[in-house]
Amino acid sequence: MPLFLIFLLWWSPAYADSRATPEAATGWQNKPLVQTQQAMVVTANPHASRAAQQMLERGGSAVDAMIAAQMVLTLVEPQSSGLGGGGFLVHWQQEQQQVTTLDGRETAPLAASPELFIDEQGKPLEFMDAVIGGRSVGTPGTVMLMWQAHQRFGSLPWQDLFTPAISLSLNGFEVSPRLAQLITKNRDSLQQDPQARDYFFNEKGEPLTAGHHLVNPLLAAILTRLSIEGPSAFYEGKIAGLMVDKVSAASNPGTLTLEDLAQYRVQERPALCFPYRQYKLCGMGPPGSGALALGQILGMLSHFELSKMGPASPAAWRLIADASRLAFADRARYAADSDFVPVPVEALLSADYLADRAGLLKASAQALSEVKAGQPTIQPAPPADTSPELPSTTQISIIDAKGNAVSLTSTIENAFGSRLMVQGFLLNNELTDFAFVPEQNGVPLANRLEPGKRPRSSMSPTLVFDQHNELLMVLGSPGGSSIIGYVLHTLISVLDWGMDIREAVHQPHVLHRGGQLEMEPFGRNRALQPAMAALGYKPRFNELNSGLHVIMRQGNQLQGVADPRREGTAIPANLLPEPGVSAGP
Repeated sequence: MPLFLIFLLWWSPAYADSRATPEAATGWQNKPLVQTQQAMVVTANPHASRAAQQMLERGGSAVDAMIAAQMVLTLVEPQSSGLGGGGFLVHWQQEQQQVTTLDGRETAPLAASPELFIDEQGKPLEFMDAVIGGRSVGTPGTVMLMWQAHQRFGSLPWQDLFTPAISLSLNGFEVSPRLAQLITKNRDSLQQDPQARDYFFNEKGEPLTAGHHLVNPLLAAILTRLSIEGPSAFYEGKIAGLMVDKVSAASNPGTLTLEDLAQYRVQERPALCFPYRQYKLCGMGPPGSGALALGQILGMLSHFELSKMGPASPAAWRLIADASRLAFADRARYAADSDFVPVPVEALLSADYLADRAGLLKASAQALSEVKAGQPTIQPAPPADTSPELPSTTQISIIDAKGNAVSLTSTIENAFGSRLMVQGFLLNNELTDFAFVPEQNGVPLANRLEPGKRPRSSMSPTLVFDQHNELLMVLGSPGGSSIIGYVLHTLISVLDWGMDIREAVHQPHVLHRGGQLEMEPFGRNRALQPAMAALGYKPRFNELNSGLHVIMRQGNQLQGVADPRREGTAIPANLLPEPGVSAGP
């Protein structure tokens, strides 16, 4: 029986997690393992993958290909990312043997207050009441992130990178089944903004269906300006004014200003790298919490021989689940924008601290009865933060012909972001990633909202290096705070259990974010569920809608795979010969 049918038979509302998934699952489609000797791209949509492929085959860099793909995703996957959002970029420069991480996360407007999501009665707003409208919109970072990355690592002309997205916007594309289902799922909220309503619904007011031919000339116009003028076309002038007007005129108005847009800057941050077994892993540091949590979890698990337990072992999943619980407890207290609050990264990843935390896992063969944040430094810990993070996100993984690599995770937060549309693209609702309640008992939370601050994120773009410091894997996923678990399981499946990357991303997920043990209801999880219950968990079968995009180097081959839960596509790129150069007989 196909896996997606098993899923439908097993899933019911009784199994639904109390935290809504960022985007509804829209079916399962087995994905092939793609191989090549030259270059590889994996994105969330075939159109985006082909755009990136075109750049690679013209001799473009991984960053060139990424920019072309991201521009197309703004059009064909508008619910997940785009010009109105932000992202984290982790880049490997093969010749210099250097990892660079660029933080293009959205920032809180300068006029925003820590009490932005507190109502007149002094209570926090309901999540969706905060999301929809201008109040939740942060200063977008994606455009500046693309520009800065190209300035440093691009090789093709900037203008050329927009050609596929402009052409597709003008000539149109077929609405995918996933986009169509998500429009229907969000039909009420999308109809509140006139531009979004006109775009996502037909003349009868009905949601667009799969196969509908959709054009976006407004987006083509701004993409054309961006291709000619650079980021000033977005952060200044007409488009900037339209964004500010839309945010301020919304029924739930926000505080975004022209000054916020003009002052936006991408931050280069030190790569957060840590060891696991014989490997080295690198990702984005704070305000990213993904690499930090992965470093903690894997640091704890390094004290156990998971390879001897195997993927069907309840004991292995007990260790993974409780290590995750411990890391999420620390994340809730300490992870935030390090430009505003001290984040004890070195202490949280120190070998001694993680050995102490691993000792908690050794003390019992059952699930930990209680999990608390640790005290890695002598400084008092801030209060725990339970702010929601339900981003609608995308992942781009690329290795070019020179061995340079990109792992980009970008987002507009919730599905369709704030639901506000400007010039054919959607604005984010990123400010809802901050803590709604800024303090507890008079003590500020690390992830409280402050003007100019970037909200905490679980986005986990990751690079893996072998014992010779050769790039081994490029990966990441959408999925809100579940991203950490999705990337973790892929890493363990490959590095500990010896799976190929296709087998790894087709495995049923098991993860723990500090609430309940969540399990996808198919495959080995059917037998694992009662065993996990016997260990003291309250497992819940749940929709775990990852979008893992993975590339792995095997000898002189590159292997790529996209997650079967979404519409992603892995495509090889074979370099075209230079003009006048023979390609052979």
